[in-house]
Amino acid sequence: MENATILSEGVFGTTYGKTANGLVRYSKRYKILSVIDSRLAGQDAGNVLMHRYAGIPIISGVEEGLRGGAETLIVGIASDGGVLPDSYRPYIKTAINHGMNIVSGLHDFISDDPEFSKLAKRTGSKITDVRKLFKERRYFFTGNIEKVKAKKIAVLGTDSAIGKRTTAIYLNRAMKAIGKKSVMIGTGQTSWMQGFKYTVVIDAIVNDFVAGALESVTYEAWDAERPDYMFIEGQGSVLHPAYPGSFEIIGATRPDAIILQHAPMRKYFDGFPGYEIPPLEKFINILELLSNKRVIAIALNTENMDESMIKEEKSRLQAKFGIPVFDPLQRLSSVTREIDSYNI
Repeated sequence: MENATILSEGVFGTTYGKTANGLVRYSKRYKILSVIDSRLAGQDAGNVLMHRYAGIPIISGVEEGLRGGAETLIVGIASDGGVLPDSYRPYIKTAINHGMNIVSGLHDFISDDPEFSKLAKRTGSKITDVRKLFKERRYFFTGNIEKVKAKKIAVLGTDSAIGKRTTAIYLNRAMKAIGKKSVMIGTGQTSWMQGFKYTVVIDAIVNDFVAGALESVTYEAWDAERPDYMFIEGQGSVLHPAYPGSFEIIGATRPDAIILQHAPMRKYFDGFPGYEIPPLEKFINILELLSNKRVIAIALNTENMDESMIKEEKSRLQAKFGIPVFDPLQRLSSVTREIDSYNI
């Protein structure tokens, strides 16, 4: 496992820093030693993100990360369009000059940048553009998904950057804790960075082959592991104007049930303040019509909510929809037992 620092200058703890946020919460491919964000330097990344100490200091620059033992710089931003901000270039240049490896999930490929590639050739730095790894993947949908007998649960959302991946990860782990064999199916670059074996980065793949890629990785996981459950990471939101994910995930992986991630305090779609998020019941109706399966639970993103608001919202939604409503950052043993009791 490579020792890494995450570049998240100016955005750690925000939706734009979701790659960094995810890696602080869970990482098996890289050992996360620090996070670069000068706004928050001196604090602990876990305390900032989860109000829980993680032993991952937030630092001001690459050299500090090097002194802490980092060998790799991970670009931890999820910018609109996957563009590398100009302000990030000096950090990457410094890292390559010191011989550090670079990992990025952006659409702007670091390895194709003439300045960075020339520097990397001189210093021996290895540049990994995660989306590039999946760019040439060519699988077509075959119907093999019907052979998968695990209970497939898709974690979809009412918005992008709302916590779908984190909920899928935590449910996968909690299901294992109650003795069930469970596999996480990743669908984005952060899941790959976090080390999930069965991952395809769907927005790096030519559209004709996205469904086939989703089907093939799901079938591969079934064939190799024979799990009881699969938790499938959602993308975007079925009604998001810019990231209308969910359609291909429902079509290709044919989930047996859906868990819907929802942030009660969000009024507008992430990054698009002119677009109001429709009512929750509209998402439930659309997802159940599309999949012909039930939304079996609601996972709350509790941003900008205090304890009393969370408690009140849980009670309100449970009474309204008659399904469990839970906070994925809290203990999940009762939720997973409830899911396991369902005939899905």
